[in-house]
Amino acid sequence: MHRSEVTIDLGALRRNVRTLLRALRGAELWAVVKADAYGHGAADVAAAALDAGAAALCVATTPEALALRPGLADARILVMGPAADREIAQAREARLELAVSSGPIPEGLPVHLKLDTGMGRWGFSELPAPPAGVVGLMSHLATADTDAAYAERQVQRFRAATEPYAHLTRHIANSAAALRHPSARFDAARCGIAIYGLSPFGTDPGEDGLEPVLSWTSQIAQTRLLRVGESTGYRRRFVAERETWIGIVPVGYGDGFRRDLTGTTVLVAGAPCPVVGIVSMDSFAVELEHDISVGSPVVLLGRGVLAEEHARVAGTITYELVCGISSEPTRARRVVLDA
Repeated sequence: MHRSEVTIDLGALRRNVRTLLRALRGAELWAVVKADAYGHGAADVAAAALDAGAAALCVATTPEALALRPGLADARILVMGPAADREIAQAREARLELAVSSGPIPEGLPVHLKLDTGMGRWGFSELPAPPAGVVGLMSHLATADTDAAYAERQVQRFRAATEPYAHLTRHIANSAAALRHPSARFDAARCGIAIYGLSPFGTDPGEDGLEPVLSWTSQIAQTRLLRVGESTGYRRRFVAERETWIGIVPVGYGDGFRRDLTGTTVLVAGAPCPVVGIVSMDSFAVELEHDISVGSPVVLLGRGVLAEEHARVAGTITYELVCGISSEPTRARRVVLDA
């Protein structure tokens, strides 16, 4: 039996793409599949997103794009991060599109010029006149999920700077802007977190009609009764104040179940149970209401357990949580559903 199982529901992903397309009202959706599609599997996600209506794919690095190209010969793939000089020839040969944020603009392949409108990271401070070969103009919103006023200022700066070149494809919207900021839609939106059914706002994704794509399950490997004063785990972080049944789940931070998830809730045989004690590299403990059978199912994520709630407990964001889940065959079984 596998220690845990990571399931990717491509049907849910397709439905999320269609939900976003409805929200975009005519603008294209470009699926962001960087970092192995936020831990969901880039090859599977890219093909499903395109099949559901995404018009292009976005990655962070040239190697990520090159890995996708053999299975997606005709797909538009935009590399959003900087490309090293040695990678430009590879990108040209593989028919990739490059985002350019500074310096000379490479020739012989489609280019998107990136303007820094307030992210304070990659991008030209002032947009140069686009030479031949430039097919798109882009920027990156810093606060679409938290500060609508600042996001709108970025949108208006982008609009003013790019209006003379409105014949080129313009794109600034991310998932949050696609759902909340109609002014940011322009010609295309680069959507990442929402296509995976995770809320860019840290709330219940169902509020925006999104369905989590990834679920993660395990089982109870052992149970034990702690007497008063007995503890479980390193540093005795959890000490029983009464007789307490605990269950040991064979998953830990080595698998991506983070050390700072102590206090979150998982489902054990359908019942919510708190994670107690320190999460170890290969296991963690849950407090049970009563003794249960070894092998009882545990839902770590999905199927009613929200990544947004885990992120709140850990003081982080869902992006970081899902990117950290290991589905390497030495640690977990990965299952892809495509219905």
